[in-house]
Amino acid sequence: MQIVLRGDAAGYEAEHVARLFFPGAELAGADCRLDDPDADVVAAVDHTLARLVYLRRGGRLWWRMETVSRHDTRRRREYALCRLLYELLKDCTGIRPPWGMMTGVRPVRIIHDMRAEGACEADIAERFLDTYDCTPRRFEMARAIADLQRPVLESCAPQDCSVYAGIPFCPSRCSYCSFVSRTVGDRSTQALVDPYVDCLCQELEATRTQVERCGLRVRTLYIGGGTPTSLSAPQLRRLMEKMADCFPLDALQEYTVEAGRPDCTDEEKLRIIKEYGATRISINPQTFSDEVLRGIGRRHTAQDILDCYHTARAVGHTNINMDLIAGLPGDTVEGFRRSLETAISLEPENITVHTLTLKRASNLVVEHRAAAYDDVAAMLEQCTLLEQAGYRPYYLYRQKGTLQNLENIGWSKPGRECLYNIYIMEEVHSILSAGAGGSTKLVTPGVRHGRIERIFNYKYPTEYIDRFDMVLARKEGVKHFYDTCRKNAAETAGRV
Repeated sequence: MQIVLRGDAAGYEAEHVARLFFPGAELAGADCRLDDPDADVVAAVDHTLARLVYLRRGGRLWWRMETVSRHDTRRRREYALCRLLYELLKDCTGIRPPWGMMTGVRPVRIIHDMRAEGACEADIAERFLDTYDCTPRRFEMARAIADLQRPVLESCAPQDCSVYAGIPFCPSRCSYCSFVSRTVGDRSTQALVDPYVDCLCQELEATRTQVERCGLRVRTLYIGGGTPTSLSAPQLRRLMEKMADCFPLDALQEYTVEAGRPDCTDEEKLRIIKEYGATRISINPQTFSDEVLRGIGRRHTAQDILDCYHTARAVGHTNINMDLIAGLPGDTVEGFRRSLETAISLEPENITVHTLTLKRASNLVVEHRAAAYDDVAAMLEQCTLLEQAGYRPYYLYRQKGTLQNLENIGWSKPGRECLYNIYIMEEVHSILSAGAGGSTKLVTPGVRHGRIERIFNYKYPTEYIDRFDMVLARKEGVKHFYDTCRKNAAETAGRV
């Protein structure tokens, strides 16, 4: 299937509406021939007099056309074209996407923004149910999450920020993973880890300097990956000692360390994590099926996950997250339900349910092992078990390439929501990122829809180490951003 777009209003949004129904479709170039009756094509055409959409598949043709008002704005033309295309494809395929024609990754953000602008609840419902054609169930979930998040967001102060440290190493590469990470089993990677930790610790010191110069207040810390516990115990201790030296732990709301995989997370490392102040950890099974674990490239068993979890409890961890993925190759609805039941029986404070996303850099896609996964929606229906067990959805996001246009949802016991996840998803304050592949996201303090600026680190560990002087130089961008924000605020106040 090819996607053909013609006209000013036929762009990004129309392309992604087409991909709601044909995820693997390719965007055709300007030289694409449309007169081949055997070619499968979905097209959206914006003309000065009319808008036209059509689908040609298997030798059959479906089409719709509307006249265009000369008074329509470009935004109105874009929406009308996308809506016409959406309705055609929905009727022709029999598919009703759960989020309708919504292509954005942050549905909850729309509710927060509309409320801040003074919209009533009926207007918000109309936007989701009529404008976007979301299903009532998805809308109600998004609204419930927005209600839960509201006091968290209202408590944020303009100078708040969070700090993220990334460890781009893993014991093995999972088949669905597209993150930049190196497996620590080979000698060349092992030789990288020590110098990498050295550089990361220096970057954290530079981050602390920027925090102090800008008058920021660190609210949450997060060590993620990759797999942070793929570091040796001494390396992990060195990193966490540096975090404790750089940032006042007693002023934090939350401090998370991903201890995700039991094949590299032992009692000693769990004790180090606890000793150096982490208040929340992740132990991520993804599935409790040994067969599915083998299929995705995990080198541990479900029993290893259970043992790791019980060890974490024994050494004193009282806030644990567990991740599950719906739609893994070889899994079934019954198998996913058993994994969910097992996770619930352990009573972790958080359970995050991801829908499998097919990323171009993942082995699943590169090796053409992706399947249709027709029952992934039925897997997510099993999440009613979480509601029955007292968990509440507290954050939600979507990704391009997610199976059947579904979503990822974090569930928590009341009062145990992960604040970092809310902050980063709703973009309410800056996230200062350290490590290879890190992306610092600077958010204008105290301004809704203010300027957002990013500072990128080098993606690969070798490049990060070899060009570390440039990494440190780029950190000066944090101070420049906040200086500019203060200058702009002062000029605005002066005009008022």
